[in-house]
Amino acid sequence: MPVRSVRVSKEVPLAEITLRKYEKPYNIKGRDLVKKVCLSIGLLQPGDSRDVIVDILYSVVDSKKPLSSIEIEEKVKELRKKHQLPMVGIASSNIRRQLRRLKESFIIESVKGSYRINENASLEDIFREKIEQYYLKTIVDRVREYFGALKNV
Repeated sequence: MPVRSVRVSKEVPLAEITLRKYEKPYNIKGRDLVKKVCLSIGLLQPGDSRDVIVDILYSVVDSKKPLSSIEIEEKVKELRKKHQLPMVGIASSNIRRQLRRLKESFIIESVKGSYRINENASLEDIFREKIEQYYLKTIVDRVREYFGALKNV
């Protein structure tokens, strides 16, 4: 007798965000500070050894001018050598995938084939305007709607 497969619907979120609270950034600088930012907004998971996104964001933050993906890849390799980190996750395809994640997080933008911090704004302003006031607000509003709908159950 054949076994019938039961299709289970997948719940696919329209948007999601992870926020984590760490200690205040008193004496953290450079790559370690960028890593805490990535951990704080869910771009990196605690204990994750695949942390090339940290070097990508650090390269863009540290640059005075927009960088092409090739320039970012070169900077990432230099940073990983400097910090004696394994050369993993540095394939061009992975660099592009991580750049896309940073774009989707509103942190960077692509202008004429180069990447820079979104609108050349401060990261604090980007977080406040794009993530906190826009993205997070829409998620909170929708969760509030679900809680409100519970009174009709």
